Amino acid sequence: MLYLYLMKSLKGLFDFYINSSIHVAFAVLALALITEKQLNLDLDLYFNLFIFLGTITGYNFVKYAALAGLHHRNLTDRLKMIQTFSFICFIGLVYVAYQFTVSFWISCIPLALLTVLYAIPFLPHKTNLRKVPSIKIFIIAAVWAGVTVYLPVAYNVTNFSTEFYLEIAQRFMLVLALIIPFEIRDLTYDSNALGTLPQVLGIKKTKLIGLSMVLGCIFLEVFKANALSTYAILFLTALAIIRSSSKQPHYYASFAVEGIPILWGIFILAF
Repeated sequence: MLYLYLMKSLKGLFDFYINSSIHVAFAVLALALITEKQLNLDLDLYFNLFIFLGTITGYNFVKYAALAGLHHRNLTDRLKMIQTFSFICFIGLVYVAYQFTVSFWISCIPLALLTVLYAIPFLPHKTNLRKVPSIKIFIIAAVWAGVTVYLPVAYNVTNFSTEFYLEIAQRFMLVLALIIPFEIRDLTYDSNALGTLPQVLGIKKTKLIGLSMVLGCIFLEVFKANALSTYAILFLTALAIIRSSSKQPHYYASFAVEGIPILWGIFILAF
């Protein structure tokens, strides 16, 4: 009985870790730290806290905005916990943001606006950017690339060098590739109106697009530092795309694939 209770408790904690966007926040933070290391930028505590807390707040806003409109008693205990946790993270985000300059905040406006418009209906027929056919993954990739490459450079008031443009282009393609297993996983559940890549092109062609993004990353790496860990991570990403399916294990995309940037960050920072 004790063993079963412990296993149930651990699973509950793990599900909270995934569903409250802590895991994805570590992934985004890892990519930002990689940029800071590769472009020789300052590893600033407040900035990296901003990235981490901002990711949790933004992701949970996008995922649970519609549910937040329900009567409080209709929310499950787990959703209430995530709601409370998100609010605490938002308070922390506001405190950290108070340390920044106005010019940096101006740099954040386009990415913040994209995030809001992704979740809030503003188009005809109560539509948001997420429901516009076929553009969802490109918006996500653009926001991730902006947050993890553009913002670190803007925060450090560094010129946009050739290395910056190579980094942001490679990051955009990498995130597109990492999204493919999620798109394939959601094929069974997504509304046909979304017009996702697997719905429009089928799983096989969608995987080919993901693999072409990996090849694009490899091509750009030739002009960069040629870190061995980068090639290893790109190989893992390609493998994750190849092995993905509409009936993949429950945590395959949300934990294993999402964990690839975290693994890369550990490699880069440790070595």
